[in-house]
Amino acid sequence: MLGDPAFLGPSVRSYYSIVDRIVVSYDESATSWTGTPLPIERCLEILREVDTEGKCDYRPGHFGREGFDPLENDTYQRQTALVQAAEGADWVLQLDTDEVMPQPDVFVEMVRRAHRAGAWALDYPARWLYTRVAPGRFLEASTRFWRLACSFPGPLAVRVGVPLRLARQTDFPIYRVDVRPWNTDPAASPETIVNEVISPEAAVLHYSWVRSAADIARKVGWSGHSEEWRHSGKYGMWLHSTRRPRMTVLKTPFAPLWRHYRLSRVRDFPGEGA
Repeated sequence: MLGDPAFLGPSVRSYYSIVDRIVVSYDESATSWTGTPLPIERCLEILREVDTEGKCDYRPGHFGREGFDPLENDTYQRQTALVQAAEGADWVLQLDTDEVMPQPDVFVEMVRRAHRAGAWALDYPARWLYTRVAPGRFLEASTRFWRLACSFPGPLAVRVGVPLRLARQTDFPIYRVDVRPWNTDPAASPETIVNEVISPEAAVLHYSWVRSAADIARKVGWSGHSEEWRHSGKYGMWLHSTRRPRMTVLKTPFAPLWRHYRLSRVRDFPGEGA
């Protein structure tokens, strides 16, 4: 779904070789789910540079619908794109444009295992990156004592025909992959069953808030979570953490659950999400 150009190029390149077709869903009036303008033309320019084999299938529509909650518009666009991507497919990849897949071969194998297990969706771990501290150095979501904590915003692959409940989430049977034999998502129940374990290096890299202050402010305006972010003070907390990353890490054992961070070295894309 087009709208955020920050890591669009690295994201599409990371899985380009493993897919047959890429459904490019975007609002034809360049309007976000909240009614704010989106840089659609810039996103289209990036895709034209990346799409060397003509895999992109452009599907404009109207998704910034007035009178609907932003998350309702979010879910509506995702479901529309899923239906369009179902043509001639068995499984559909659901990766946002700020998510990069470091080891696509591992991901494909997990889809195969989910298929053999009779699951309808694949929960695959994502490493949530908060801010760039230095080239190749990031604040990353962690446990209270700085172990890796993964996030699962919704299945990253689903069988054709799966209905979405909220954004990428579904109530259909899920095959769960994690980086440890037990759940590493602080937002999920400790009893969550893990079907398969992969290395942390194979987890998706989610460059969620890794961008300039101006770009973060714009993202807050167009996101499906816009209202929550506006009233939570998260933008101010991000600015503080960006300016004082080591202090943020030292405070982690005493911070609320959603403020646990560690310093990590992961793959970087100079010039992206500046």
